[in-house]
Amino acid sequence: MGPTAPAARALGPDLARGFMLLFIALANSHYFLRGTSVLGGYPRDGSPVDSAVTWLIATFVDGRAFPMFGLLFGYGVAHIVRRQEGRRPRDVRRLLWRRAAVLVVVGLIDALLFFVGDILAAYGVLLFLGAWMVRWKDRWLLLTGIVFFVLVSLPGDGSLAISPDGPDAAILPPDPGGMFADRIPVALFVAFLGPLGFICPFVVGLWAGRRRVLERPERHRTLLTVTASAGIAAAVLGAQPISLVLAGFVDTPDRSTLEILGPLHDSSGILGGFGYAALLSLIAIRFQARRGPLVDAIAATGQRSMTCYLMQSLVWAAVFTPFLLDLSGTLTVASTALLATAAWAVTVFLADRMSRAGYRGPFELLIRRITYGRR
Repeated sequence: MGPTAPAARALGPDLARGFMLLFIALANSHYFLRGTSVLGGYPRDGSPVDSAVTWLIATFVDGRAFPMFGLLFGYGVAHIVRRQEGRRPRDVRRLLWRRAAVLVVVGLIDALLFFVGDILAAYGVLLFLGAWMVRWKDRWLLLTGIVFFVLVSLPGDGSLAISPDGPDAAILPPDPGGMFADRIPVALFVAFLGPLGFICPFVVGLWAGRRRVLERPERHRTLLTVTASAGIAAAVLGAQPISLVLAGFVDTPDRSTLEILGPLHDSSGILGGFGYAALLSLIAIRFQARRGPLVDAIAATGQRSMTCYLMQSLVWAAVFTPFLLDLSGTLTVASTALLATAAWAVTVFLADRMSRAGYRGPFELLIRRITYGRR
């Protein structure tokens, strides 16, 4: 009934988490950049290379990586619940609430000290509610997912991907003294309203986790193939109106048009998140029997996703904070993408070293100790 031993873990979910942490790094890092004109977190005064990188990130990364992690989060919760079979529902809820409490506390600390956009606290708040959802019937899970997918698709500001505002004092605090005052309201906003955007992938993840779709991809190959093809295609096509605007290839439309295009970008991103999870699970079939060192390293990163995610926050704080290196006005979109890739590569290397040493990772040990009362 305790945590799954590393040797017993399925490759697909770990490979997906480990690889998609690269996309998380790419999605977060560009919001720190300054410029004479900033649109949706992208300075518009860059080179043609910057425009091309902006298009790539807005098409394949923004609003696509986080839904996939929401799905994997729900999938993992379903796995935990399945391992507690035979225990009273009340005891299982308390176990999940302990896990949620760790996510909230660690996420808020990270948001206040390093990266105000941290989503761990939002996942924790979602799990406090999701602990009741784990007993829902399949049809209620899927109906809830459909309802929240429709809500995300409705005309409105969406995720404000097209906002002209650059980084504010909460993201780039000018001095340590006022940092907490600027970050507290933003961190609480992300923690308590952020879960609304993750409910759809979370409940779909619960549904898929009950069937062990990602753990046994060879048994669900048709479902995964259709999901990967349709989900990624929808994400790429649905991203184009916003991606082309952000890259500067087309003019910025009026606000009423943006209120339609923004939610289209967000809702198609949810489908893309499902598609990425399915694709990486299919890829895992190929490597399950013959796992090379790179696959093992990325899977080790997925097994230590919380620690590796928090390592990224340390990089952003050190590189971009005005009273530290203060490179937000120096780096471009392209060079920041290289920084994000390098940061991810370092976490892969460190996770692989921890795996070879038989060490789970500091935050994985913390959450397991509090959740299960053991290492």
